Amino acid sequence: MLDIIVLGAAAGGGFPQWNSNAPGCNRARAGDPTAPARTQASIAVSGDGAQWYVLNASPDLRAQINQTPALHPKTGLRSTPIAGVVLTSGEIDTITGLLTLREKQAFDLYAAAPVLAQLDANPIFEALDRTLVPRHAMVLDQPLALKPAGFTITPFAVPGKVPLYAEQGANPAEVKTDGETIGLELSDGTHRALFIPGCAVMTDTLRTRMDGADAVFFDGTLWTDDEMVRAGLGVKTGKRMGHMSVADEPDGTMAAFRPLHIGRKILIHINNSNPILLSDSPERKEVERAGWDVAFDGMRVTL
Repeated sequence: MLDIIVLGAAAGGGFPQWNSNAPGCNRARAGDPTAPARTQASIAVSGDGAQWYVLNASPDLRAQINQTPALHPKTGLRSTPIAGVVLTSGEIDTITGLLTLREKQAFDLYAAAPVLAQLDANPIFEALDRTLVPRHAMVLDQPLALKPAGFTITPFAVPGKVPLYAEQGANPAEVKTDGETIGLELSDGTHRALFIPGCAVMTDTLRTRMDGADAVFFDGTLWTDDEMVRAGLGVKTGKRMGHMSVADEPDGTMAAFRPLHIGRKILIHINNSNPILLSDSPERKEVERAGWDVAFDGMRVTL
């Protein structure tokens, strides 16, 4: 069994974003049922219903735990069913929540070597006592058995870029496939799910890995590459930020997935500017007609 709970479905800033006066965020802020609020992207996974692993520690992690009964303490004065945290990148949106977990609670922390190097370089993360929270470097394409949770996790490289705070040099946003950004393949031996919240470009290798999966949670950051620029919300395109676009265009996500055979296709890490967050939008109807689900906080997928 793979039991997956979406803790947060939005991209950085959440929905509504705290300083956004854009129409979509105002609808969410007002409690519009067609624009439900979402926290920042993270999922929890279990193979036995008792031990859980959190994939990406979003800045909203404390609230997400409180809103998820499966992650509540069950024994003693202090305890947690969270056995570990697994990171797919060193972005602020994926690591900040680690600081929420600093209350002398034991769990394991897993990430690729470049991400652990980012944590090692910042002394604030020493708030996580290494004797209680050991850091484990995952080896790309090597399955890791997470016991007793009852499933394996395999990290694999995804085209991406370094975190914003680490950008430097003549080409700071260069897309690389070197482990700075990874995806995670989950398997209980029978079922297979993939978590890919950030992807800069589709590759044949990635298509091959995803094909035949029971479920794929995939980068849904922007609808079109220049939507933030056109809306006056920023100066960066999706490609500059290391994200594909969802829209049915030659290099978009919907076109890239069309030849693949996947049980459930789920968009996650959705920016507050993306109209698929609005259940009454034409874009939302388009992705649903194409067989996609749009993730929401509390969504549960059991395989």
